[in-house]
Amino acid sequence: MIYGYARISTAKQDIDRQIRNIMAMEPSAKIYQEVFTGTKRTGRKELKKLLDRVDSGDTIIFDSVSRMSRNAEEGFEMYKELYDNGVNLIYINEPYINTSVYRDATKTMVPMTGTNVDVILEGVNKYLLILAEQQIRIAFEQAQKERDDLSERTKQGIETARNKGKQIGRMPGAIVRTKKAENSKKKIMKLSKAFGGGNTDKELIAMLGIDKNTYYKYKKELLAAK
Repeated sequence: MIYGYARISTAKQDIDRQIRNIMAMEPSAKIYQEVFTGTKRTGRKELKKLLDRVDSGDTIIFDSVSRMSRNAEEGFEMYKELYDNGVNLIYINEPYINTSVYRDATKTMVPMTGTNVDVILEGVNKYLLILAEQQIRIAFEQAQKERDDLSERTKQGIETARNKGKQIGRMPGAIVRTKKAENSKKKIMKLSKAFGGGNTDKELIAMLGIDKNTYYKYKKELLAAK
């Protein structure tokens, strides 16, 4: 069975490109996709479903190694775990770490001779395996570096904007208008004793199902608007 996995960090991003790339490589691939912010494997429900289903001999296609993981250590461990379980991994943008390449590297080990030279050959083979694994680690480390760099650039951009006097985020004292907030305010206006109704603050908090701080915030805004 061939699967594809696509992930974006926010709903504002476009996941279609990843899916197109996967389908271009394998039109029959069953796609798992999700929106998830963060670097950890925990919480990625669609990835968990895929990993629970995949069997030895199956293939998972990723548009990029960063879609699998942006946490270098966890990504490498996941790679080894799947490789050891016989799952084929394909990275469209980083084909040099596909499991087929890693598998070929392990097959090119120098054969033992049955002589004292084997002590040297064993060291050579271990070194070749380390080099292959290092390439995989570097790919995941690069994905993590890109995430860290983006986070740092965003932080610096916000700081620069603040230094120039630009407002970042919500204005202090700004009134947020949502459907739930508006409905709650209408009921406060109609039912609260402060506006001619018959209910106390405690009764209204329970009736509206909102926390105390939110209730008094709404009430303060309504009194200020009178």
